[in-house]
Parts: sequence; C-alpha cells; structure tokens
Amino acid sequence: MKGSLVSIAIAEPYAQALMSVALSYNLTDAFGKECRSLLALLEKSPDLEEFIASPVIKETDKKTVLRQMMGEEANLYLLNFVMLLVDKRRIIFLEQICQQYLKLLRKLTNTVLAEVTSAKELNNEQSESVANKIGELTGAKGVEIKTKIDPDLIGGITIKVGSQVFDASLRGQLRRVSLSLGGIA
Repeated sequence: MKGSLVSIAIAEPYAQALMSVALSYNLTDAFGKECRSLLALLEKSPDLEEFIASPVIKETDKKTVLRQMMGEEANLYLLNFVMLLVDKRRIIFLEQICQQYLKLLRKLTNTVLAEVTSAKELNNEQSESVANKIGELTGAKGVEIKTKIDPDLIGGITIKVGSQVFDASLRGQLRRVSLSLGGIA
C-alpha cells in the first residue's frame, strides 16, 4: 500500500492537520526537521517499518518504541500527534504523512525538491553549486536535494525537479550522440 493513491488520500488530511498545528505554534521548520529524521529512520530500518505496521503488536509497545525513537528532545505536539496515529490505527501511514507534510512545507517556503543522481557522491561544494543552479533555473527561494548514487552514469549528474529532468551525465551524452548518428541507444 506504500505510496498508493489510497494511502496518500488518507495521509493528506493528517499532514494538513499537522501543518495547521505547526503554523499555530510557529514550528513548521522544527516539524520538518523531525519528519526528515523519522523518514530517514524508516528508510534505514525495514524492521522498524514492519514493527509499526504489524497488527499483532500492541499499541502500547508501539508507543514505547516510538517515544524512545523520537527521543527526549522531540516536540511534545509532534509526539502527541504520532501517539494519536497509533491510537487511530493510522501509524502505518507515518511515512506518507511525513512526506505529505514536507511537500506542504516546501510549498509554503517556495522550496523545490531536486532528486540528484550522480556516479559518485557529491562533496559539499558540488552540492551547493547544484543547489544554486537549480535555484536559478526554477526561481525557487530554496532547494532541497535528495541524492542517489548510480555508477552506471559513468560521470556527471542527472537532476529531476518535479517532471523536469536535466541530464548532464556522460551516459546521457553518449545516448544523444548515438541517436544523432542514427544508432539506437
């Protein structure tokens, strides 16, 4: 059900409610940071995702683990929101809710999400340069970069912002040359 239209339809009202609370208490960035942390944890730990989604595990156990996972410094409003998700049996949508919240936050702050794929990891200077270029191309005030490594690119990068793709990879250049010469890539 991950990423399905049904899960997004369920997650969206929760994300909007979370944004409403964040706006009321001027916590939009703090919630965004914590949502990114939760998403990173869920991405790195399929076991945690299974634990949260399991209908066999008691809600009290889920709450205990989530409290420990979020830590002492977790915002009380966000922690209560997560506990409410457990109570309402909507905790399985935590990942989608966090993604939808971040989408709302990017819209609010005029920030674009750029998926950058490179042959090897970018250093800070390269990441900053890419972010600046994306900002110029899109006119956005901020750029959030999500990076992936793909050794098949050989060199260079591809950048996806929304539905636009900028291919500055060596593989892409070779494909274009091949097509211009009448070959099939």
